[in-house]
Amino acid sequence: MDFSILNESSLHRSLKNLYAAHTNGKTEVKLCNYIYDIITQDGEIIEIQTGNLNKIRNKIIDSIAAGKRIKIVYPLVINKKIITRKIDGTITERKSPKKGTIYTAIKELTGIYDLLLNPLFSLEIIEVNISELREETEEKIQSKNKQRRFKKNWIKSGKKLDSILNTQTFSHKEDYLKLLPPALPEEFSSLEIIENITPKSKNSTNNVNLLLWLLNHMNLIIYTQKKSRRKYYKFS
Repeated sequence: MDFSILNESSLHRSLKNLYAAHTNGKTEVKLCNYIYDIITQDGEIIEIQTGNLNKIRNKIIDSIAAGKRIKIVYPLVINKKIITRKIDGTITERKSPKKGTIYTAIKELTGIYDLLLNPLFSLEIIEVNISELREETEEKIQSKNKQRRFKKNWIKSGKKLDSILNTQTFSHKEDYLKLLPPALPEEFSSLEIIENITPKSKNSTNNVNLLLWLLNHMNLIIYTQKKSRRKYYKFS
């Protein structure tokens, strides 16, 4: 396996080229004082964001203020293969035990909740399988973003798109309400949702609580009461 060739095709670059080809758009276009990933033939902005969505909040706001339609493409990692180049040059591969679900993406939306229903904004969550590339280090070190709780003896060097599994587009309130299971009672809490969502994950409780927070702040559901330390809601 040629590690350098793998690293040439990053997750961001692969998706940018894919969307540019699909829309016959131009890449790396300067507009509204920003460089955008793609501008389509009909003037829509497409931004590929593999990290924190809140980091491009101002970019979204300024685009909307200029009357431009903007689509954010967020790759959600469902399965991840970890490829590590050891100090001696050998390559190892293993599957990560962590599996993503559509609900693990909710945390990313909380920082831009007030923009999600703007008629000029749309979100495309693209479920992907990726390879994460790592370089082994002689000593345990901190990550580049300084967010490691404990130092480790490897550092990330890239992400590679392996396959696309599914795409979901969110632009109207109905799209976000579909994240809730059908046939909920008139009043519902996180418990009723967790019992009915699939697939579940290790952090299902946290993710569902974030979903309720999000929908409440988007005025799609209304907080009604608290019983036994559990918050209840109903549809607005």
